[in-house]
Amino acid sequence: MRLTTPATRRTAAHRTAAGGRVRAAVRDADGMAVASFVLGLLGLLVLNIVLGPIAIALATTALRRGTSRRGRACLGLGLGIADLLVLLALTQMNDTISWSI
Repeated sequence: MRLTTPATRRTAAHRTAAGGRVRAAVRDADGMAVASFVLGLLGLLVLNIVLGPIAIALATTALRRGTSRRGRACLGLGLGIADLLVLLALTQMNDTISWSI
């Protein structure tokens, strides 16, 4: 029979919970990287005034949190910036922030 103290059990449980939190944080950062890529891509077609800054914010947050999908986060950041550049070009050509046909 082996005797254990409650403190040892709590320490082991705490280590497991901390490891789970780290994995959950990386998984959240991976989701942000993918979301920034999708929103940046979608922003090139519609609502670039809204989706561009959101893609930039998500990509920056994902990169700061140490995502394992660094390439997608960088692409999301680039597409978010491209969204704002497209908006700037359309504004200069049409003197409005909306699309015109």
